[in-house]
Amino acid sequence: MLPCHEGMIATSTIISKLSQSVTISAPTILRVCPILEQRNPRTSELLAAIASAEGEERIYFGDLTAAMRNRAFGILFLLFGIPNCLPMPPGIPVICGIIVALIAAQMIMGRDDLWLPQFLAKRSFGRKDLQRIVTKAEPWIQWVERFAKPRLSVFADARSRRIVGIVGLVLGLALLLPIPIIGNIPLGIPICILGLGLVERDGAVILAGYVATSLGLLITAGLGYLIFQGALAIF
Repeated sequence: MLPCHEGMIATSTIISKLSQSVTISAPTILRVCPILEQRNPRTSELLAAIASAEGEERIYFGDLTAAMRNRAFGILFLLFGIPNCLPMPPGIPVICGIIVALIAAQMIMGRDDLWLPQFLAKRSFGRKDLQRIVTKAEPWIQWVERFAKPRLSVFADARSRRIVGIVGLVLGLALLLPIPIIGNIPLGIPICILGLGLVERDGAVILAGYVATSLGLLITAGLGYLIFQGALAIF
């Protein structure tokens, strides 16, 4: 372990170092203590570090994507998939869907670094909101991490990432639809699984994400059909 040291470190720098396997769990203008070993941080560790770093009260999407670099695709899939698995105010799934679709489109194009338009890059979200989301999701992510590891690389390499992008684009666009009763949970779960598989470079988890996608789309389509038939019966 490295000794603790004082320093002024921007939040984006901290996240960037984490994404490069340098583990620092501290924030701007405060005491910095490494909490992780010199290794690739797990997904839950990355999310916890982003959420717990102190400093600015709000996190800008542009800073987050720039800091995460080539790991931004998987992490942001996860970050914008989680809110759809939790009770959220109306409109949140639409914003998440737009961002997921934008991320997925760039994966299909084969981009190595994620680009966000200025109107999205300048948008921000409260750090406390992120902490609440990460706290609720962390036990589930850690449970999956017990089994996740780099494997089946044929399903997790650069070429296969385009397929993940196609699936993510479909899920992102589906999030734009108003789904009553159970909301977007059937769509949010596969987005989270795919994001986790990308970050962990686990082809088996990505395959599980494909299965969850099929089930999620079937459930969503079934609900949509029932609602449509109900509306016809009423009118």
